[in-house]
Amino acid sequence: MNARSSEDLLRVDNLRAYYGRAQVLFDVTLNVGRGEVVALMGRNGAGKSTTFKALMGHLDRVDGRISFCGQNIMGLPTYKIARLGLGYVPEDRRIFTDLTVAENLIVGRRPKRPELPEWTPARLFEVFPNIAETRHRPASRMSGGEQQMLTVARTLMGNPLLILLDEPSEGVSPVIVERMARMITDLKQHGIAILLSEQNLPFAQAVSDRAYVIEKGQIRFSGTMEELANNEAIRRNHLAL
Repeated sequence: MNARSSEDLLRVDNLRAYYGRAQVLFDVTLNVGRGEVVALMGRNGAGKSTTFKALMGHLDRVDGRISFCGQNIMGLPTYKIARLGLGYVPEDRRIFTDLTVAENLIVGRRPKRPELPEWTPARLFEVFPNIAETRHRPASRMSGGEQQMLTVARTLMGNPLLILLDEPSEGVSPVIVERMARMITDLKQHGIAILLSEQNLPFAQAVSDRAYVIEKGQIRFSGTMEELANNEAIRRNHLAL
């Protein structure tokens, strides 16, 4: 893996989040550098997806500080956060099933950013050849893994600087998991940073530079993937099913 960039693209300090009166995140602190892949790992219900929703402005009550590209984005509406270059691929995909693959991509189009090459349908078809083969097919006729790929591709049409990728290996075939790993590696080479929510340790090890482990809304570990692999206590207590 490449060395971590000294410049933080995303910095989260003491993030607290609530569902109603119930607190679900407790002083979550993490950061992602430019062109870096970071895994946020934990069991189901540990707080991974809630963290992503808080970063994207989907929760009504959050405290702390979220900085993206040096700007405080706490309290901004989701569309403004997305326009700054923070992309989000939710676990439930949320594609437009009544549109074709190509039409789904056009819906996600945003202007090019000066610091990155522009993502176009033609370029995405090179990165996702299985999507290219089905570009005229209604998205409702795609497999779950293909829909996952389409969601990532549509997010890239927004020309993001960083993507929040929620559980990409969950519920898809080993072939799709392998394609996802190659895709993440390719995106990193194109300068895209990724914060990856994941339970699958081998998958995270294959693509990530560093990892955070979250349990009951609190960060329990922060370090390199090698350090996580060698920390049996953390893996047993916070990752083992």
